[in-house]
Amino acid sequence: MKNFQYFAPRSLEEALSLLSRYREQAKVLAGGTDLFLRMRTRVFQPDYVIDLKRIPELQTFHFDAEQGLVIGALTLHADLAKSDLVRERYAPLARAAQVVGSYQTRNRGTIGGNICNASPAADTVLPLLAYGGKARLASMRGTRQVPLEEFFLGPGKTCLQPDELLVEVQLPVPPPHTGGGFQRRTRSAMDIALVNACTVLTLDGEVCTAVRIALGAVAPTPLRAVRAEAVLRGQVITPTLIQEASEVARQEARPISDVRSSAEYRREMVRVLTYRATQEALEQAKR
Repeated sequence: MKNFQYFAPRSLEEALSLLSRYREQAKVLAGGTDLFLRMRTRVFQPDYVIDLKRIPELQTFHFDAEQGLVIGALTLHADLAKSDLVRERYAPLARAAQVVGSYQTRNRGTIGGNICNASPAADTVLPLLAYGGKARLASMRGTRQVPLEEFFLGPGKTCLQPDELLVEVQLPVPPPHTGGGFQRRTRSAMDIALVNACTVLTLDGEVCTAVRIALGAVAPTPLRAVRAEAVLRGQVITPTLIQEASEVARQEARPISDVRSSAEYRREMVRVLTYRATQEALEQAKR
């Protein structure tokens, strides 16, 4: 591992000032579960490491009836998984956080790190997308808000500028009669997903008035299955209609073959997991 200079700022302003000064020469440290591995293999060779863990502005985690759920970038996966509020109002997010890596990873890794790592297979990103999450970014130049579906540009690539930090993610309040489902397929318990899927939908009586379907590990970025959503929106959802939407989602996926799975298998799993996630969301919305 290359030698580097270490900073531990105690305020967001101090961290942003360091980023503004060192830009591409610096890497930020949240949980470190990915960063240190890549530094050891010299994928990353920063001259400066900026440790964010002492910054209270990045540890926000609260809900209110108007703003919704605000998740600071340093929120641990374990905190999301065990939160009664998240389990009740954003159940797929709690489920996804529960299956990230190992017990040790969930108690060290942060939601902000998982997002900024920009893995197409990231489990927690899919519920954030499906609930219409927005990222708040900050720099010495000011702040901006970006819908999460515009945040990811490619594997390991985001819209973050070299002097910007992800501060928090905001999820709107789910309307009444909203349900969500999350499904994933892996080779082993602690493996990253071969395919994952999340559906969030809202009912007015028997009619689906809103729906968002997010797919992971089947495109260069986490993917909204917008054509599959259109099959369900405005309709009374039946098993046959869910099958139709799941087939459209399979067609929307753009997977590759790699050492973990073939593209053909991933496409078939998109169909299966979209069906299961949508059925799960429907059952929850009817409660």
